[in-house]
Amino acid sequence: MTFPAPKTEAPVQRFEEATDAARAALESLIAAANEAGWATGEITAAILKAAQFLSDANKKDPDPADDPVISDVSARQEQIGHGELYD
Repeated sequence: MTFPAPKTEAPVQRFEEATDAARAALESLIAAANEAGWATGEITAAILKAAQFLSDANKKDPDPADDPVISDVSARQEQIGHGELYD
């Protein structure tokens, strides 16, 4: 799926553009879900719940790309307490 790039830097217009693009994407998603056997009400409720989850996650960590790689964190944790000179 592709999503259009913003055409302006003005916040109000960007919001309107994003809303229009999101609505079009959601209409396609709902149509695909309907074809797969999901009712519109249940898929829209699921989309709302998923959107709230993503919004909450973004509030907690607005730039997850800056986070360490999980394998790096677990490798450091595995070293602690195993006789290394520096824990």
